[in-house]
Amino acid sequence: MDYEIFELGDVELLGGGRLTNAQLAYKTYGALNQSRDNVVVLPTFYTGSHGRNEGFFGPGRAIDPARHFILSINMFGNGLSTSPSNASVPCHGAGFPDVTLWDNVACQHRLLTERYGIEGIALVAGWSMAGCQAYQWAAQYPDMVKAILPFCASAKTSPHNFVFLEGVKAALCADGDWNNGNYRSPPRRGLRAFGRVYAGWAFSQTFYREGLYRQLGFQTPEELLDDWAEDHAQNWDANNLLAKLKTWQMGDISANPVYEGDLKRALGAITARAILMPCSDDLYFPPADNAIEVGQMPNAELRPFTSPWGHCVASPGNEPAFEAFLDAAVRDLMNEA
Repeated sequence: MDYEIFELGDVELLGGGRLTNAQLAYKTYGALNQSRDNVVVLPTFYTGSHGRNEGFFGPGRAIDPARHFILSINMFGNGLSTSPSNASVPCHGAGFPDVTLWDNVACQHRLLTERYGIEGIALVAGWSMAGCQAYQWAAQYPDMVKAILPFCASAKTSPHNFVFLEGVKAALCADGDWNNGNYRSPPRRGLRAFGRVYAGWAFSQTFYREGLYRQLGFQTPEELLDDWAEDHAQNWDANNLLAKLKTWQMGDISANPVYEGDLKRALGAITARAILMPCSDDLYFPPADNAIEVGQMPNAELRPFTSPWGHCVASPGNEPAFEAFLDAAVRDLMNEA
């Protein structure tokens, strides 16, 4: 096991449910300095883990374990932190409660404060759902977070994004073996369908038209679709995927007792220095959504990256130019923050 576990006990959730015997799986890199001002938090993305986050930092990079204390924290539902697949009864499988990003960040906050005594965070950054958690951190604990860098993410899941997620969910749940989450064997047909549908959204129209899938080792779009189908069928638990999908659909930094659904007020409360980094061709986190957000944040900049790779531009290894673009933004934030 290459990660640590933080025991949370029973967690009362924002929606009224309870996560019993909850755990956060996480990994740290580097060391906390004497002034405790070198903390970088990297939450995980939808199908990500702390291991996948290692593509966003390293020796000589803008986020560097030689200078920073990095906490890479697995989101609930990803199979490492408490998830349908590993939760105790009554939260196991189909009994897993609805978990919000508020709940995730509240538990991450407990990890930082209770285990490490951390009072300030230099940067929260991340791709996709991890970026959504960066917004959440800055709105939920504005006095603690100095800077955020959400890339290919948003502060609130848009209606169109919600509909996209309903599509992949419907593909999975159409499998008779799904049985409302009470499956005795994995619903592999549904998982394969989920992966195939998802692949149509993860990359842009231009990506497919220009044959950029060949850079990933696929000769045809069908080969890419088959690969995504098998990856989801072999490597993902259906209830885990749908638990995180529900968390994604409920994403909204204002949906809590502090902001009472007032997104403009929640965005305005983010005092952290922020660079919002969408991809020009992202089909479910488009730059237009971030442009609206940046106009309501007091200390934010919109810095889009132009690429036909769409949402997957940020997947480590796909687009070297994005890595350099990301590192430049991190350096700007860390210097100014």
